[in-house]
Amino acid sequence: MIMTPRLRKFALAAHITFSVGWIGAVAGYIALDIAAATSRDAQTLRTAYLAMELIAWYVIVPLALTSLLTGLVISVGTRWGLFRHYWVLISLLLTIVATLVLLVEVQTISYFADIAADPTTSGDDLRALGSTLVHSVGGTVVLLVILVLNVYKPRGMTRYGWRKQQEQRKVSRP
Repeated sequence: MIMTPRLRKFALAAHITFSVGWIGAVAGYIALDIAAATSRDAQTLRTAYLAMELIAWYVIVPLALTSLLTGLVISVGTRWGLFRHYWVLISLLLTIVATLVLLVEVQTISYFADIAADPTTSGDDLRALGSTLVHSVGGTVVLLVILVLNVYKPRGMTRYGWRKQQEQRKVSRP
């Protein structure tokens, strides 16, 4: 099923909004993550961990899921197809992996936030928690790779895509 041009543009605008929003939200999260990784102040650590949990659950996770969903809608509803081009398939797989890693990582973030929310937790205990900086920076790199793939759309069709293209050419010949 191919979308109408109007619907395709709407879906593409939604997908770009959610995807760029995901990258932007992660950038804000990284700022808090750096503060948590470098600060010695207990109040800064408490605030950073609590804010990281809010951003992760209420901003990053919804943006990741809607980006994945809108990407699927666009790939199925346009000429690019879901399995026709390697760049679409790689983007899909990277997005799924990034989303799954995120869903696992928010458990750690929530654990850190629970400890930070406890007023009896000492500053030393907070400093010992560590950070999620490696995951957030790694996730950003993956998101940027996906972005580059979707902008440059490198050539290369899958076997399925090549077969579908040949079938369409046979049908269009008189």
